[in-house]
Amino acid sequence: MTEKKTAAILGGGVIGGGWAARFLLNGWDVRVFDPDPEAPRKIGEVLANARRALPGLGNVALPAEGQLSFHTEMAQAVAGAHWVQESVPERLDIKHRVYSGLVGHVGADVVIGSSTSGFKPSELQQGQALAGQIVVTHPFNPVYLLPVVELVGTPANSDATIAQAREVLQGLGMFPLHLRKEIDAHVADRLLEAVWREALWLVKDGIATTEEIDNAIRYGFGLRWAQMGLFETYRIAGGEAGMKHFMAQFGPCLTWPWTKLMDVPEFTDELVELIAGQSDAQSGHLSIRQLEQIRDSNLVGMMRLLAANNWGAGALQNAHDSAREADAGLCSHIDQLADLAKPVLTLNRVVPLDWLDYNGHMTESRYLETFTKATDRLMAMVGCDEDYIAKGGSYFTAETHIRHLDEAKAGTPITVHTQVLAGEGKKMHLWHELRAGERLLATGEQMLVHVDLASRSASAPAGHVAQALGRLAGAHAALPQPQGLGRAIGDPR
Repeated sequence: MTEKKTAAILGGGVIGGGWAARFLLNGWDVRVFDPDPEAPRKIGEVLANARRALPGLGNVALPAEGQLSFHTEMAQAVAGAHWVQESVPERLDIKHRVYSGLVGHVGADVVIGSSTSGFKPSELQQGQALAGQIVVTHPFNPVYLLPVVELVGTPANSDATIAQAREVLQGLGMFPLHLRKEIDAHVADRLLEAVWREALWLVKDGIATTEEIDNAIRYGFGLRWAQMGLFETYRIAGGEAGMKHFMAQFGPCLTWPWTKLMDVPEFTDELVELIAGQSDAQSGHLSIRQLEQIRDSNLVGMMRLLAANNWGAGALQNAHDSAREADAGLCSHIDQLADLAKPVLTLNRVVPLDWLDYNGHMTESRYLETFTKATDRLMAMVGCDEDYIAKGGSYFTAETHIRHLDEAKAGTPITVHTQVLAGEGKKMHLWHELRAGERLLATGEQMLVHVDLASRSASAPAGHVAQALGRLAGAHAALPQPQGLGRAIGDPR
């Protein structure tokens, strides 16, 4: 059985609270030292968000949550701790007082990590009896979700200390980025600072607003950076000729007055060779076409997730989809239907890249998703739309039966047509047929019950919903009974 570990968190602000959540939800006991009487409330709120998000990030359950306690004496918080994380205000004198106060209270093999974003480890260690245990472990907010943490030491830190720090951080699901040399503000914040300074100039000079600058990032290079970083993105930009070609094309731009940041390194052959060689080592095992496909798959996945949250580039795509619905034959209300007596087109799309399984075709769960989306549209068409649901009424799925009849691959155009089998009272009985052209891929039979969201019990729908659903069910009553209706598993097809 794994030994129970304890982390001491010194400072319960935003970053300290994030560290507390990261350790706690990964099974560590956590002791927080912060004299602020509001610390329990503040960390409790951060922890609530972490509990909502972090456990669902992976596909394997996290260990049982550790024990959380708050302490007004630092010595009590760190006694017996296996890790100490300092996240006090960015003042060197305060940090030095904290480190001095740890002497005699922490074990000789305990790593003391600092969340500092600006101080070098040599500055933290200066004059400290525990210098060999102090390292920079600089995270990014939210600490409980973002994996990167800059790990920076000095010759005062043994290889064993750095290795121990790396092992603990990896055990928390983080990516320790071990810097080769210490430097003010480490690596990531120096990059952010360069963008931040240029953004301030663009606002000050009236070139763009804060929102326009954010849009340039979140609709463009921010998405590319999120999945490939800077150099790999530029490697693709160089095409088949790779990084050397890119640098030959765009390297001279460094001397042009494009930005306010004009202190640039001399663009020498040696620099080109250094960067091109490192880029080859990073991505040379993949062709440009392979990198492009990986990039595209990642971008589609990220933007589709953003669309699910109606945010950023995803919200942009949602608006684009809405504007195109009529051209795709999709209606928002039954009064828009040309022929009420025909099965209703409730979905018209292609199979996206992220719907494929290990066999290279659309996976089972996505068949259910298509029928769920079809049901959502049918509900909206009879008046059970977002506004209606917000007022307290909706339909809940009580039973679903899917027949998987054929396969579909990425890029296959698919449609769903829906027949209303019954729509009286509290029930809605639907039959969906998923097709690729004339080819029947699957059928889905669903029984739904109208529910009062306040009481969570079955209830009659509002009059306008009942009337619209009844009209559609009556018009569909003359349609032939679908083949496979009511079929049990194992029945002959």
